Amino acid sequence: MVTEGIVLGHQISNNEIEVDQAKVEVTERLPPPTNVNAIRSFLGHAGFYKRFIKDFSKIAKPLCNLLANNFPLVIDQECLYAFETLKAKLVTTPIISAPNWHLPFEQMCDASNQAIGVVLGSET
Repeated sequence: MVTEGIVLGHQISNNEIEVDQAKVEVTERLPPPTNVNAIRSFLGHAGFYKRFIKDFSKIAKPLCNLLANNFPLVIDQECLYAFETLKAKLVTTPIISAPNWHLPFEQMCDASNQAIGVVLGSET
């Protein structure tokens, strides 16, 4: 059985995981957000994969705080650290593992004004 797919820049085919370097580089070069829309966009993308990122909520909290009403938009070192940490976790291989073909799969979809994303996942 030949199975293929791309998850966060990782090419999966025949139970092998290879990195699609072009997609990883785009995420790695992503500049820090400078306004509320950029923060929402990044957190929306990263949040789609939150179940694969250990302590996602703790890491993202400084960025999420910036979205609260009456909270000043000051991107400090704590926010930059959260952004860089999430970016690093999105492009590293441990975020995914080869699937168990005997377990059921789940399709997860997300959309924004700028993009549509789909992931096929299963329990490991």
